[in-house]
Amino acid sequence: MSLPTPSPAVAFVALGSNLGDSQRVLREAMQQLQAISRQPLVKSSLWQTSPVDCPPGSPLFVNAVVALVPGVGETPESLLAQLQAMEKEFGRRPKKVLNEPRPLDLDLIAFGREAWNTLELTLPHPRAHLRRFVLQPLSEIAPKLIMPGQTQTIAELLEHLPANETLVRLAT
Repeated sequence: MSLPTPSPAVAFVALGSNLGDSQRVLREAMQQLQAISRQPLVKSSLWQTSPVDCPPGSPLFVNAVVALVPGVGETPESLLAQLQAMEKEFGRRPKKVLNEPRPLDLDLIAFGREAWNTLELTLPHPRAHLRRFVLQPLSEIAPKLIMPGQTQTIAELLEHLPANETLVRLAT
C-alpha cells in the first residue's frame, strides 16, 4: 500500500532491530506507533538487511518504515522524544559503540515538509537518502515522496543507489 501523495501531516519513521526476535520487536513497535498516530499506520514490508557501518560481526537487521499522522500540536522534537522513550522501553541502552547491535532503533526520517537542524534532530534524516535499508521499505509506502532538500523521489533515489547492501523481503 502506498500513500497517494506526500502530506505535510505525515511523519515517516524507520524501524530497525538486530538483537532478539527482531521481527516480533518490529511488529510490537508498530502497534505502539499506531497508538500515537491519528490515522491507521501505513507500513512497509519487513526486510532482512546487512549491517551498514556497524562493528564487525554485527547480526543482520530487520528493517521497516511506517508513515503516521502525528497528534495535534505534535512537533518533530516531541515525536522524537516519544520514539526514544519507546526504544528504551524495548531495552535499548545508551550507546557504547557507534551503530552497535540493538533491540530497537527508531529514526525519524521526515516530518511533513519540515527541515530541522538542531543538536537533537536533523530533518530530513541526513543519511536516509543514502541507505537502501531505509529507501527500499520507504519506496513501498511513499515512492513519490520528495524529501526536503532533495530533487528526486524516493523511487528515483533508490534506483540510483549502488547495490552494496543486501536486502531480502521477509514473509509476513
